[in-house]
Amino acid sequence: MEYFVAAGLGLALAACSGFRVFVPLLAASLAYRTGFLAPSPGFAWLGTWPALGVLATATAAEMLAYYVPVVDNLLDTITTPASFIAGTLLMTSALPEIDPVVRWGLGVLVGGGTAGLVQSGTALLRAGSTATTGGLGNPVLATVENLLAVVGSVLGLLLPLVMAGLTILLVVYLARRLGRLTRRRRRPVPGSLAPGSFLIF
Repeated sequence: MEYFVAAGLGLALAACSGFRVFVPLLAASLAYRTGFLAPSPGFAWLGTWPALGVLATATAAEMLAYYVPVVDNLLDTITTPASFIAGTLLMTSALPEIDPVVRWGLGVLVGGGTAGLVQSGTALLRAGSTATTGGLGNPVLATVENLLAVVGSVLGLLLPLVMAGLTILLVVYLARRLGRLTRRRRRPVPGSLAPGSFLIF
């Protein structure tokens, strides 16, 4: 059960880093600083006062920056790889003391993959909002993402298994949606030639 709870915690926090990179990192830092959770070996630094201060500042800056037009779309290009790194760290730091190769492998594949997938979904939503509303709908989307990141991180700490289940449902949904979008883009336009075809005169 300890392994399931730890994995659920890491998965939930990793998913939240797809909404906001620093919010779940700050939540984990607070949990480690207060002794609510114990970090895995090698991640004690995440619960130090300097880390807490840096993460708190970065969290406030990130959440506010998404309300600035143009900057929000620019941030998506930066936070996509950053969310992958954050998801990897969160998943790895939550797992109990097991073989380092297995722990980091799960961190990269599960934590990083989940965070990257969620971030890709939010980036596509923001791009769609920018195209359809001229960016007027982006602050609403930013507010929803901020709330999801904060509430999801808190619930992830308190109810890790429940949040892990919801995260799995979200990942399956996003994977299907992104898969459909990819197939649509690859589908040839009517009247156009398929790749590798040629005209015969």
